[in-house]
Amino acid sequence: MLPALIAVVLVVCGVVAGLAVAYRALGTGALVGGLALLAVVTAAAVRHHRPLARRRLGFYTPEEIAELDVQGLALAVSRILRRDGWRALTQADAQGHPRVRARNRLGQRLEVAFRPVAEPLPDEEAPSRAVRTVSSGPHLRLVVHRGNFSRRDVRWARRQGGIQLIDGQRLRRWAHGIPLHRLSDVP
Repeated sequence: MLPALIAVVLVVCGVVAGLAVAYRALGTGALVGGLALLAVVTAAAVRHHRPLARRRLGFYTPEEIAELDVQGLALAVSRILRRDGWRALTQADAQGHPRVRARNRLGQRLEVAFRPVAEPLPDEEAPSRAVRTVSSGPHLRLVVHRGNFSRRDVRWARRQGGIQLIDGQRLRRWAHGIPLHRLSDVP
């Protein structure tokens, strides 16, 4: 507690001393400019660290990810995709399960399915899915799960082709700010 208090006091004293030196050297304009810059930086820092604003920008803590239900996870993933430069749309599939479809500036498509705990992977019962053309379907499919995928899940994803599995550890890293292309084979 004491080191944090000392750091705050040093920062405040440094800012005041810097503004005083700028005022003496450059005049009133420098003081006004410095105060305006200080106000903008302070407002941005406060806004970025507020939980609701941080989540809207696509940044989540591991605790927040763990508390989400499947609908909340779909909303979080769509916000995270927007943060990474994708245009994302959340909608339900024919069974009522949430899906996120996204497209980036390069025209690449992405479809995200969510796997709750102890449920089979999407489309697992029908491994022979119809082949989609480049213009009609997603280029890549993600399956997001807060837990860990089993070996059976990994084999299923390999058989399907074009499916990336995002487990709990990768999801937490993605939600913390690491871009999707650094976590998987997404370009």
